[in-house]
Amino acid sequence: MSVLFVLILVSGLIATAFLIAFIWSVRSGQYDDTYSPSVRMLFNDGKTDVKKKGKSRKETKKKPDK
Repeated sequence: MSVLFVLILVSGLIATAFLIAFIWSVRSGQYDDTYSPSVRMLFNDGKTDVKKKGKSRKETKKKPDK
């Protein structure tokens, strides 16, 4: 039974160490992505089609007065 308590304590210490290492790496910028923003404009994601609302150019031109 005492071995179980030792294993739980050791696993808790290891988990705490990994949590501290993860927090340190996030704060130091380890997971910042500096490459993707520079090449994002090169990829076509298909979301650039925007339908124009309202009248077309022909309809907005003024008709000459007679």
